Amino acid sequence: MIIKKLIRNSSLAAAALMLMMPAGLGLSPVHAANAAQAAPAPCGSVDHGLLQQEQKQHMGEDADPLHFTDIQFLNGSTGRAAGTGFIIGTSDAGCHWQEIYTGKWNFAQMSFTDNVNGWAIATLPSHQTMHLLKTVDGGSHWNQVYTASLPFTRLEALNKNTVFGYTQNGAYRTDNGGNSWSRIPTPANTRYATFRDKNNGYVLVVVPGSGYKVLGTADGGHSWSAKLNVKFASPYPAGGQIYSKSNQVWALFYGDSGMSQVSYSLYGSTDQGAHWKRVIAQSTAGGGPAPGSGAAVVNQGPAQPGGHPGNMQLIGQETAFLSGGSPAGGMVSVGVTYNGGNTWKNVKPSINGYDSRISFTDGKTGWLVVTSATKSSIYSTHDGGASWSRKFAFKEALNP
Repeated sequence: MIIKKLIRNSSLAAAALMLMMPAGLGLSPVHAANAAQAAPAPCGSVDHGLLQQEQKQHMGEDADPLHFTDIQFLNGSTGRAAGTGFIIGTSDAGCHWQEIYTGKWNFAQMSFTDNVNGWAIATLPSHQTMHLLKTVDGGSHWNQVYTASLPFTRLEALNKNTVFGYTQNGAYRTDNGGNSWSRIPTPANTRYATFRDKNNGYVLVVVPGSGYKVLGTADGGHSWSAKLNVKFASPYPAGGQIYSKSNQVWALFYGDSGMSQVSYSLYGSTDQGAHWKRVIAQSTAGGGPAPGSGAAVVNQGPAQPGGHPGNMQLIGQETAFLSGGSPAGGMVSVGVTYNGGNTWKNVKPSINGYDSRISFTDGKTGWLVVTSATKSSIYSTHDGGASWSRKFAFKEALNP
């Protein structure tokens, strides 16, 4: 048993090493010639023979199926997908996958700054406590990071040393790889924060009985200025999300929910929050009116009926993608703008699932992972989401 475990761990480390190696490095002329003569293996679309033992352990009526939770691509070919006790990786755009990690950690989020250094938020089986983890070998091994008992639920890594850790109502930063953390001053009732560098960041603040505010800082949180006010007559606004990159800032504001439906609004800015557009205003029968006022570009988000918003990806100066999933419809999809929100297109859903996350490397090339406990699978697109091809699926996801 010990020998088998050593072999398995060695194989995972080798897979991570192969993922980190540029294609073609290390081949002798003879081996290169033989490789050139060999026909390339066909691309897979199911489970690639991976995680067989783990899939069996998660089968049965009372078992939680093995499923994905996050996906991240560093470029058009190299990426990772994490889930409940595993990480797999690809170096050929999802044509083939390798096991990178299997073990005790159930990953909620991962953030790789390069192909070697990565960070993650994860839990242990049957526990809710979030742990901050770090890897320096591509993801085959993970070590817990000191957090001074701060309950981080989300992270943003700028490089291997500088990382922002976020709690439910606060923000912290480390500049020494997690050896120590500094609290970033944030306004009262902050519910979401994001920083694109050490100085520039945004927060979403709830105003009970009134709605929401977005504030921005250019000095690392020492001072904040109002960027956007959104009216919403709820005694306890549910919160939302904020994304920023370069000149772009996008804010999701949640309304209420009911009957497997959610109401929300999406606002976008292409000048660092100086001016905003109400891009999506989705009101639903179960969730009531969408937060905010004024005309919106569209009245529904991706994946209907009553689709729930997932994560966003911002590309360049004006391109933004939003993932979405419809529990009522059993489908996931994306929406996109290529002009900063002046127009918005929701792609017709074609993928089975309930929740999803996306990772795009440019305005056309991206990957979507179905993160619901059932139908968990990975798809890629090369036309901005207009069409998708399956790259990985667990056996359970193939059941009708």
